[in-house]
Amino acid sequence: MFRIGKSLVSEEILENNFHCNISKCKGACCVEGIAGAPLENHEAKLLDKNFHKISKYLLPRAIKIIKSKGKYITLKSGKFETPLGASKACVYVHFESNGTLSCAIEKAYNKKEINFNKPISCHLYPIRVKEYSDFTAVNYHKWDICSDACSLGNELKKPVFEFVKDALIKKFGKQWFLELEKIAKNKRKK
Repeated sequence: MFRIGKSLVSEEILENNFHCNISKCKGACCVEGIAGAPLENHEAKLLDKNFHKISKYLLPRAIKIIKSKGKYITLKSGKFETPLGASKACVYVHFESNGTLSCAIEKAYNKKEINFNKPISCHLYPIRVKEYSDFTAVNYHKWDICSDACSLGNELKKPVFEFVKDALIKKFGKQWFLELEKIAKNKRKK
C-alpha cells in the first residue's frame, strides 16, 4: 500500500494487468453480482433527472421493477445502489443485438443524450473504492468472470490503473492520477 493524499492505494493496481474483453465475457459483470452498483449521492440525483432519457434503453420488465423498487435503493447505511431484477441482473442492463450486455446509462451517454457516463463504481472496475472516516481505500478486485480481461491485459501489458485512467481522474482528479503515474514509473525503475 502507498498513500496519495487521503487515499491508501493497493500496489496491486500497478502490478496487475487488465483490459476488459467484452467479446469474451459478454458483459457478465452486469448480471453476476450479489448487489447493485454502488451509487454516489450525486449519481442518484442524476438518475432521477435523466431517467426519462435512460428508460428507452431498458426492457419493459426493468421499468416495472424500477417502478416498484425505485430508480435506486437506499441501504441501511444510507448509501445508494442500483436495484436488481429477479435474475440478480442490474436493472440498468441493456441487451445489445449481438448478445452482449451493456449499461443503459452508458448507452444514453454515448448517444450524447445525458452527461453522466455510468456509475463510477462500474467505471472504475476492477478497482473498488471504500470510504473510511480518515482515508479512502483504493483496491484491486479479482473476479473469476474477468479472467479473459486479465489475459488480455497481460497480452497488452496494460496495468489496471492505466485501463481505468479516465475513471480515476473523474473520481480523484488529474493531480492525484499524475502522482499515481509517478509512483508507477518509480516502481518500474526498481
